[in-house]
Amino acid sequence: MVQFFKFVLATIVGLLAFSLLGFLLLAAIIGTAKSAGDHQEVAANSVLELKLNEPLTERGRDGKFESLGGRSSSTGLISLKEAIHRAKGDDNIKGILLNLGIVQGGLASLEEVRDALLDFKKTGKFVVAYHEVCSEKGFYLSSVANEIYLHPQGTLEFNGLSAEVIFYKRLFDKAGIQPYIFRVGSFKSAVEPFFRENFSDSARYQTVSFLNSINGHLISQVAAARGIAPARLKVISDSMLVHNAPDALRLNLVTKLGYFDEVQDYLRGKLGLAKNKKPSLVSLSDYTDSEEADEKDGNTSGNRIAVIYAEGDIVTGNGDDDNIGSTKFAEAIRKARLDDKVKAVVLRINSPGGSSLASDIIYREVVLTQKVKPIIASMSDVAASGGYYIAMACDTIVAHPNTITGSIGVFGVLPNIQPLLADKLGITVDRVTTGKFSDLPTITRPLSDFEKRTLQHEVDNIYADFTTKAARGRHMPVERLRRLASGRVWSGLEAKSNGLVDVLGDYTDALKIAAARARLKADDYEVQRLPRQKSAFESLLSVFGSDDDEEAKTKALRAELGPLYPAYAQYRQLMTMRGVQAKLPYVLEIK
Repeated sequence: MVQFFKFVLATIVGLLAFSLLGFLLLAAIIGTAKSAGDHQEVAANSVLELKLNEPLTERGRDGKFESLGGRSSSTGLISLKEAIHRAKGDDNIKGILLNLGIVQGGLASLEEVRDALLDFKKTGKFVVAYHEVCSEKGFYLSSVANEIYLHPQGTLEFNGLSAEVIFYKRLFDKAGIQPYIFRVGSFKSAVEPFFRENFSDSARYQTVSFLNSINGHLISQVAAARGIAPARLKVISDSMLVHNAPDALRLNLVTKLGYFDEVQDYLRGKLGLAKNKKPSLVSLSDYTDSEEADEKDGNTSGNRIAVIYAEGDIVTGNGDDDNIGSTKFAEAIRKARLDDKVKAVVLRINSPGGSSLASDIIYREVVLTQKVKPIIASMSDVAASGGYYIAMACDTIVAHPNTITGSIGVFGVLPNIQPLLADKLGITVDRVTTGKFSDLPTITRPLSDFEKRTLQHEVDNIYADFTTKAARGRHMPVERLRRLASGRVWSGLEAKSNGLVDVLGDYTDALKIAAARARLKADDYEVQRLPRQKSAFESLLSVFGSDDDEEAKTKALRAELGPLYPAYAQYRQLMTMRGVQAKLPYVLEIK
């Protein structure tokens, strides 16, 4: 009898689980059908509310079902810009509310959003911003607003930019890990955290240079928007004169100190509403179209410009949704090249680089495409090292003034964990080989001087190939190119003055250049986005179909390790590097 009740209980639980799964699948189908439909109806006299409380990425990730698999949702930059552009011409949208918390996005991406807001204001419509806590990036974005509200007890950060790097030499010394470093270029400092305790002089020099370049650009833009002299803003920033909300108001960085209900009063006044009438706020998710719908909204001429999104680390193979797999992206470029309907290509890059082999595979497809149709590089927040590698053969390279680029250099790392195994864990390793070097590369014994010279020689060869191809793409003598290389990182402004990029601009500028090169009018082409993203339904199926989701594991580890996670991530990166790397120094986060 006990077994019978167990069987019945198990059956009931199974039916409930199956019913839940069926409900979620049905919801996904409905959500997918809804997202692919027409624009949602927007009430007259509405305001588009932008919270931007998710990471800003090139292509958004729908949050409706991602959390089920441990994945994080994100806001798509291009979709966000298109929503602002559509709101500009939408008679039902009277203004935009920036209801901002901690803004998560790169400075080049935020500049594109900022430019879209400035364009929106040209119609005479208003932009109002509200902050409880205003970060440096949030202030940069909201500085274009007609009115900036800051909570009376809120704070505003305006004290310049910083870049912080964690060094792991002492950790590796204690753990018994000996990293062998092979690199070319005095500025190729990506490996410094493995064998140093602080910045080298060259790494500090280049970081100071591009940070000051970017900071100067930001100050000039904020100064123009707020009507404050750049020199005065520089003093405010350098001296950190803003400590609290009253300081921000006194220095004219914000226009009002107030609560959110007072922002609603402002909206009522702009919309002509009675005091008891609630303003109609439209969220970004309700106003944004899906990519599939956007692609069908163009003309019927059949002409296309393919936009290929390359975001994340560059890796060999297919990769996944968070990186640039050489096989998948080479196939996407090849598809665009062989498609007669595609008249031009825009390669949108947001990458610190990665595998030099994978970068060269993608580079080859760019070269072949450049021979038959225009291909334009559009650099986002970062297009450095391998990210620059895949751009350098394009007809035109477009970058933001605050794009991080360059870093033309390569390195290799091979850890020796024999001290960890023997001295810390009591594990010894023995081997049998058919030749003297049959076990190379290995991580369980020290390298001989000959082996170290051999590996360094291979890195030297790859660097020579990288710089030769870069010089060919930039139409400059290789000697001059190598003076700009050596792994040095540049801001977009610096790169433009040195000839490493052609045009300062954004994605829209790159699209216009591609259309002009293909002799297409603005209304004579559609945009085809590659590689194709999974739909919400496909994402949900992949969640239930995978028992080993890497992103879910990463999320759990972040929660478990807390502030120690970066050290674990650096260790894991060291242990999993394969081949020579063309990658930006460090995990560089500007704040």
